[in-house]
This record gives sequence, structure tokens and C-alpha cells, in this order.
Amino acid sequence: MNKILVTGSDGFVGKNLRMALARTENVHVLCFDVSDDLAVLESHLRQADIIFHLAGVNRPKDVEEFATGNTGLTETIVSLLEKEGRTPAIVMSSSTQAALDNPYGRSKKAAEDALFDYGRRTGAPVYVYRLTNVFGKWSRPNYNSVVSTFCHNISHGLDITISDPGNVVELVYIDDVVAEFMRVLEGNAEPSSQCLPATPTYRTTLGELAERIYRLRDIRASLVIPDLSDDFTRKLHATYLSYLETNDFSYGLDMKTDNRGALAELIKSAPFGQMFVSRTHGGVTRGNHFHDSKIEKFCVLQGEAAIRFRHVFSDDVIEYRVSGDNWQVVDIPPGYTHHIENLGDGEMITLFWANQIFDPGTPDTYFLPVEKP
Repeated sequence: MNKILVTGSDGFVGKNLRMALARTENVHVLCFDVSDDLAVLESHLRQADIIFHLAGVNRPKDVEEFATGNTGLTETIVSLLEKEGRTPAIVMSSSTQAALDNPYGRSKKAAEDALFDYGRRTGAPVYVYRLTNVFGKWSRPNYNSVVSTFCHNISHGLDITISDPGNVVELVYIDDVVAEFMRVLEGNAEPSSQCLPATPTYRTTLGELAERIYRLRDIRASLVIPDLSDDFTRKLHATYLSYLETNDFSYGLDMKTDNRGALAELIKSAPFGQMFVSRTHGGVTRGNHFHDSKIEKFCVLQGEAAIRFRHVFSDDVIEYRVSGDNWQVVDIPPGYTHHIENLGDGEMITLFWANQIFDPGTPDTYFLPVEKP
């Protein structure tokens, strides 16, 4: 059983790492945070096989706390380990600010140096990761993450402030940072006498970042999902949703109703197309049209249905019987007029997918009865 010490265990990175460790077999996590007594740290250091040193100070009330909370705590850890004659692997989260000449940067650089010196003196494996702006779930808004601040404020209908929209920021996603740390635990990372990066990173401007998050907010109205094959967009989308209030997870759809039943669009995406759902009254038939290029998929979730096709140059009608008791997907090729009939007395619920977003100007939908008179 590997005993893993996480300092800063209640912080943003610490919480995410703890959840990853909790899913790992043969691991027992020891936690230390700012509110804990130094005796707790000493006890944990006597047991730890690997130390993830994530604790630090970046927004102190007094500038002197940079030195005590960053350099001082790191020096205390290595001093206690040397006193015990122990050389566990140590992973430390530093900051790209360590390359800058400011109080925070100097305190992080001194902490890096203290850990590297310890590694050289004792042979202990040392991994120092210089992290750029980390974003993701559980980061505190209006603190030191522009992404969390923008996501929180925009999701709550609050204004954001951008001093310079052209200002470039480099970002790294929390799950990628945790994955890098887990490589150490898994034995897939080599210790180094130099600072290591966590990758991939994403460069954007503050103006572009705000625009992206506003578009994510507007999904509920437009139903248009951005291209989630883009890693940064996918990770930013997940981050944005994590800032919703618990009473704001759901939203209504614009339901169109008529004598056939009801229909509502669910999601749209230029690369993916769109999905919609319908409720159809008993005995009602929907469709009797064909498409030149558009393709669709039908899946009856509830009820009994007949989906019928006829090639536009044929008299032969093809029929598929489907049921909500045994879900099947039926492809709708172009050039076949088609309809779906509710064979039951109760309501039929159907999920539809089309490979393109419906455009009223060019609907590619042409009326033609499946069954000739």
C-alpha cells in the first residue's frame, strides 16, 4: 500500500489530485492543509512514499507570507525528511511566475532551489512542475484564475472586467496537470534537476476567452454546441458547466405543438448536425417527404411504429416495424420519401438525428407521399 502525502490537499489542484488518487488501487492518501498543525505534517512525512507538495501562498494579506508559505514550508519539509533520513519522491507544483522578479516569483524560485538542493544532497527523486494558469472545476472565482472568474460571473449573469482584451494568457487544464502527476505515481516519469512543464497548454487572449465563454452560455438559447473536437473548447465547456448553481442545471426547450403532437430541437452543431425529439399522438403519421442530401436517423423510444420508405422512382413501399421495447436505429437515406406512423393508441416518443442543421431558407425537404393513392 503506497502512502501518498498531499500538501495543500483542500486547494484547487489538491482536491482534483485527491479524487484521482481515490480511484487508484493500493493507495492511501495523507492530507495536510494550511489549517493543520505542523505535527500532522511531521507524522505524515515519516510515512509517505511519495509527496505531492501543492501547498503554497499566492494571495497573502502580507507580502512576507510569500516567503513563509512558499519557501519556508518547502524548506521545513526537506529539513524534516533529512532529520528522519527519508528520501521519498517529491512532486512540487511551482509556477511560471518563478521566472519573474516579483515577491511571489522569488518565493517560488527559492522553493524550487530548496527542493533541487535536497535532491542533490540525498538522491531523492525530485519533480518540479512549473505550471502556467491552471483552469478547471473547483478553482475559486475572483481569486487568481481568470477562467474561473469569467465562468462564474458569466454563468451568474454578472459583468466581467477586461483591462486589455488583447492580453495573451497561457492556460493548462487541471485534468492534464493531474495526469502528469499520476505519471510519477505510475513510474512513467523521470526525475529531473530542471523544472518540468505540464502539457498541453493553450494560448488565447482575454477577449477571445470571454467570447468563447459567452458562446458557451448562449448554448441554452441557440442550442448550438461548439466544435468539441477542439480540446481547449471541450475543456472550457466542462469548466463552465462546473460553475452553474445547483438550481440552474436544467433549462426548457421550445416545444412546437400541433394536432400531431409536439416536437423540440435538442442540440445543434455544424460538424455534427442536430438532434430533436417528438411526441406523436396515436394513429398519427409524420413525414411524407424526401431529401436530396440530408440524411437522418430515427429511434422510437416509446410506442409502436411503422417507418415506411419508397424510392422516388419506384412504386415499392418498404416497411420497418420498430418498438420502444427494443430500441433500434433506422437510417433514412436521401432519395427515399419516408414517413413514421404511430401504430398504437398511446403516445409515441421518437428521437431524431439529422446530419445538418435545419435551415428554413434551404430546407432540403420535399413533400411526396410514401403510399400512392
